[in-house]
Amino acid sequence: MLNRYLKSALPVLTSLMLSVSVQAADMTDAESIVKQANLASYYRGADGRSEARMIIEDSQGRKQQRQFTILRRDHEEGGDQQFLVVFSRPADVRNTVFLVEKHAQGDDDRWLYLPGLDLVKRISAGDKRTSFVGSHYFYEDVSGRNLSEDEHRLISTDEQFYLLENVPKDPGSVEFSRYRAWIDKATLLPMKIEYYNSNDKLYRRVEVLKTDTVQGFPTVTRSRVSDLISGGRTTMEFRFIAYDLGMDSGVFSERSLRKPPRQWLKRPQ
Repeated sequence: MLNRYLKSALPVLTSLMLSVSVQAADMTDAESIVKQANLASYYRGADGRSEARMIIEDSQGRKQQRQFTILRRDHEEGGDQQFLVVFSRPADVRNTVFLVEKHAQGDDDRWLYLPGLDLVKRISAGDKRTSFVGSHYFYEDVSGRNLSEDEHRLISTDEQFYLLENVPKDPGSVEFSRYRAWIDKATLLPMKIEYYNSNDKLYRRVEVLKTDTVQGFPTVTRSRVSDLISGGRTTMEFRFIAYDLGMDSGVFSERSLRKPPRQWLKRPQ
């Protein structure tokens, strides 16, 4: 009886052991690692929302604060996406709205609504690496960089991280010559990114300060961008995060620039 049980159980146990072994094996292809990191960073659930608080600090220690809600919807995993960012504080940026139609192939479409002027401003592709509402984050940081714009190379692997070096295919379109990314092997979240300028001097750092698990997804809940030349930095905290809410594409229409979808800006119960 015992022998029959062992014989029947052995193939199952062997299969499980092989599966664990495969899952535990290090990835070696840089493109695959970058794609998985992109999915982990920007594609959790079919859609999502979070409230963000941004603290902007200059080299003198003077601080400004921004508070806003981010809504996101995927057309398909790893493909095109929609983002809507609605500001609530302080008063001088309240009701400012940022809309993104992110394209997996080609340049994204971005718009910024300025309520004080009742003006919708189209953000050109050349402005995607400029300051996002006066912070040390760039517009491109909010919705992510197109993977096809860089050459990716795996530098090393240790117990915790994949270290990748990334070089822009069109150096004239960006302010950096290369950047390095430390990808957490367990979550595949980029935990640190360091940018080098044309003189190969490290000048900018993006780092994750805290992660939590939300609805089963490892999620960044605190991050920071540091300008290593000026000494300024911006810290961002994310709260009231939820995924798979069932938002439709109408939430991300140009109409939402002037009339944001209030029902989706409310905190989930």
